[in-house]
Amino acid sequence: MEEVFLEQLNDSQREAVTYCDGPALVVAGAGSGKTRVLTCKIAYLLRQGYAPYSILALTFTNKAAREMKSRIAALTDDTMAQRLWMGTFHSIFYRILRFEAARIGFPADFTIYDTADSKSLIRSLIREMQLDDKIYRPALIQSRISNAKNALMTSRSYEQNREMVEYDMRARIPLFREIYRRYQARCFQAGAMDFDELLLQTNILLRDHPEALLKYQEKFRYVLVDEYQDTNFSQHLIVTRLCEHHRRICVVGDDAQSIYSFRGANIDNMLRFKDHYPDFRIFKLERNYRSTQNIVNAANSLIDKNKGQIPKTVYSENEPGSKIRILASYSDYEEGYLVASQILELRMKEHARYADFAVLYRTNAQSRVMEEALRKRNIAYRVYGSQSFYQRKEIKDIIAYFRVTVNPSDEEALRRIVNFPARGIGETTVNKLLTAATAHQVSLWTALGAPAEYAVAVNEGTARKLRAFRAMMEELIAENRQLSAEKIAEQVVKRSGMAAAFFEDRTVENISRQENLQELLNAIAGFCATRREESGEEASLTDFLMEVSLITDQDTDRNDRDTDKVTLMTVHAAKGLEFDSVFVTGMEENLFPSAMAKDSLQAVEEERRLFYVAITRARKHCTISYAGTRFRNGENSKCKPSHFLNDIDPRYIDRQEEQRTGLPAATARPEKTFTPSRSPHYSRSIRPDAPPKKPAASVPDAGERDSLPGGYRVGKTVRHDRFGRGRILALEGGGSNARATIAFELFGTKSLLLKYARLTILEE
Repeated sequence: MEEVFLEQLNDSQREAVTYCDGPALVVAGAGSGKTRVLTCKIAYLLRQGYAPYSILALTFTNKAAREMKSRIAALTDDTMAQRLWMGTFHSIFYRILRFEAARIGFPADFTIYDTADSKSLIRSLIREMQLDDKIYRPALIQSRISNAKNALMTSRSYEQNREMVEYDMRARIPLFREIYRRYQARCFQAGAMDFDELLLQTNILLRDHPEALLKYQEKFRYVLVDEYQDTNFSQHLIVTRLCEHHRRICVVGDDAQSIYSFRGANIDNMLRFKDHYPDFRIFKLERNYRSTQNIVNAANSLIDKNKGQIPKTVYSENEPGSKIRILASYSDYEEGYLVASQILELRMKEHARYADFAVLYRTNAQSRVMEEALRKRNIAYRVYGSQSFYQRKEIKDIIAYFRVTVNPSDEEALRRIVNFPARGIGETTVNKLLTAATAHQVSLWTALGAPAEYAVAVNEGTARKLRAFRAMMEELIAENRQLSAEKIAEQVVKRSGMAAAFFEDRTVENISRQENLQELLNAIAGFCATRREESGEEASLTDFLMEVSLITDQDTDRNDRDTDKVTLMTVHAAKGLEFDSVFVTGMEENLFPSAMAKDSLQAVEEERRLFYVAITRARKHCTISYAGTRFRNGENSKCKPSHFLNDIDPRYIDRQEEQRTGLPAATARPEKTFTPSRSPHYSRSIRPDAPPKKPAASVPDAGERDSLPGGYRVGKTVRHDRFGRGRILALEGGGSNARATIAFELFGTKSLLLKYARLTILEE
């Protein structure tokens, strides 16, 4: 059996799989079979005598972990696969911290604050401190807290760091350190951790408790890390500590696809792997099994312009395929129309499904124009990044009940449910309880149970309602200790009043909520059934909450092909996916690459890596488009083609369709000097509702005519900012009523008032 799965690997893959004697760096080019190598390596380790519980495999998404487990089960057996310590960084460290909670002062059933919970608490703190939320923006504060934690700075060490404090003074947020201190204290008081705290506390555990560090160093005899280029400093340090003695570590990734620096990812973890492990061996997976030769060669010529990289030559043995097509359009509006037309053309030519197409863009805001163009051509589509199931209000509400059932000190969850469904406990009462709890350094749950003891002034009616709510929750908390997740969930839904609230009428909204609530119960039942099938054990509500709370934005099923729809998504969201045909839109200076990147060589190189990721999502066809004008910030801004287009070897590009517009082509841009600019290089143009600066000379009103002042003449070719190129069929009226009937090449015939139409007469 061993020989069978090894024989299915190419030489490079086989070498990476069978080398297990020391540190290994596997550089996996796009489409090179990275997942196959990881799964085969784990299967190989199991066959070499490693116990499954001694292998630690870290991924970035639950979906990746599930896929690898299923593949390993096929190569070995289900029992071996299920006993592996395999999962996301956060889920694995959550398990460890639950075992070791007493060492770090947290309850074993601590809960997880997701991004929304974290931001809600930050907003509360800003209000309590009476700060201006336009200066102390919750998103900014959340990001800075995240950065501090990933740099292993607790609130106490942050306060003692003069450089950080001085930076906050210059940034006009001098009280950030106080917000951070209160935030961390409130989370601790609530027995809760956010995602970054999970990593921070794991580092603290391994740093301050040598016996715990030794325990896990001895437990995990081999450590594997997927997507190593995406690790941050905190993750890198945990992995380094665990492998400090045995040094049996294998990291897999592609430096050319490091695109998450805004989340703290540090490409140097991969580029400098050799500095931490001088005795390492490097394996390069260079054969691309996904894309045509032209796509691979074009992507290679692009990424070759980056200085910070591990040299490799990715190649394809697939058919040569078509060249990368460049589409130029007069406007973002026309760009959407061109992309829609190309999708229809390719679909008919290749008998493809809509699900085989993806439209990628740099920013979410670009989706609107694309959606409009697809709708007008009756093309079914879906926008990835819409609200996930577990972020829907009714689902978050019932999960908040689950969280309080498991951990009554969970402040954010308790505040969410204390008066939902409505039970007469108003926000004023909750704020009084919260103020008292903070003053006495107790949890909101404790203050709620004894308002008089903590000098909370409430009338008897309100006190009675508080007692009734607490009594209901105490019953559920007690029952949770005896019941499975499936049974206690049903009780919570029934006795909380949630079911009654959603089933009181049959409105469309309530029917949708009922369906979502039932789907949640189905998910819990399925989770419990799987746990019973895999281990023979009953799953607890805590187990289910761990699964749900650690779902990442990349874990939704982005490859769902049950519905035949074109996928619209950002390039960041597309990483790890592949489609037959990919359209990369908005390739313009200050958009792609982003205007925020132009003053830093490192930032420009990351933008180039992002473009590389976009191109390498395509199996058969890749089309790149840009617009001459784009409606941004309330006005039409002139755009220049991205200089990244000139980074691609012209041998692999088809520019024929670009030439029809007469727009300027991309020009090479030097990267040796980066000088800060005061504003993006946008040329101000006329707003749609503003008259041109030089309106046509006024002439008396008339009927149809052959010409009008300003050079307008029947038969003349003109260009419109949105509709592109067209020919004047007729002219009528005069002065402010002068109108032209124009047959546009792509948008058909339109009658436009010359006073407002943004027309340029083209020389023929």
